[in-house]
Amino acid sequence: MRVVAVGGGHGTAVSLRALRLLSGDVTGVVSVADDGGSSGRLRADLDVAAVGDLRKCLGALGDPDNPLTRSFEHRFSAGELSGHTVGNLLLVGLLDATGDLEESVREVASLMGVTGMIIPASCDGVVLLASTDEGPTRGQSEVARSSSIRRISIEPANAAAPISAVEAIERADLILIGPGSLFTSVLAACAVPGILQALAGTNARTIYVANLHEQVPETSGYSLSDHVDALDEHGVRPRLVLVDERSVFATQTCSLPTAVADIARENGLVHDVQKLAKAVLAQMR
Repeated sequence: MRVVAVGGGHGTAVSLRALRLLSGDVTGVVSVADDGGSSGRLRADLDVAAVGDLRKCLGALGDPDNPLTRSFEHRFSAGELSGHTVGNLLLVGLLDATGDLEESVREVASLMGVTGMIIPASCDGVVLLASTDEGPTRGQSEVARSSSIRRISIEPANAAAPISAVEAIERADLILIGPGSLFTSVLAACAVPGILQALAGTNARTIYVANLHEQVPETSGYSLSDHVDALDEHGVRPRLVLVDERSVFATQTCSLPTAVADIARENGLVHDVQKLAKAVLAQMR
């Protein structure tokens, strides 16, 4: 079974870990719109694509016994490197040297013994834009602080998607979209024209994994239907929504078929890898 996760950040990393339990053919298509934290600092200083979400997803599929995988998330706490992670510095160093984001990710993946592929959603870094009730907002960090987002887009609007990312989506049997920040992670990846077109044309079983709760302020007050409607308005139309049985969305309805299952850890704050894999597999039968 060929499986793909689309999005960014911690949510997509969880999806990738779950999919790795189901298949040896796993691909992550990951947003590069981040402009906060270590990734944002490196982007501003070196004029390179954001690598933070790529780092998280590489770590999700890396060989856990590999020394580089074990140290990839190490964050320096002193000096000029304070706040930076080993993974970000390695990725940006390769990118600065080669000028090729996809090649840089591929080389790091090889060093880490990654099972599957991690591919940036766009060949170069993009800037996230949003239309809100208060006016236009620019940059992922600023968009994440908005509470009245109507639509998001990217700059440049014609940013190219890697051919390998498009092909992975086109040949997939299963695609997970999310979980994660609706606008700044999930739709930030899907907003790349080539990715959106591939998702629209795929024959894969496409599942949207709903968040466990609203994200303040980005999706404050959002119902499950609001999440699905936002996806639809941006041209993303999964075939099924997967919802945790204890989340606020479990008793809500939306325009798509919905499956309710136990997919969160006991604290209810994050998705559980094993439970998510089991629930996804159940939807493929």
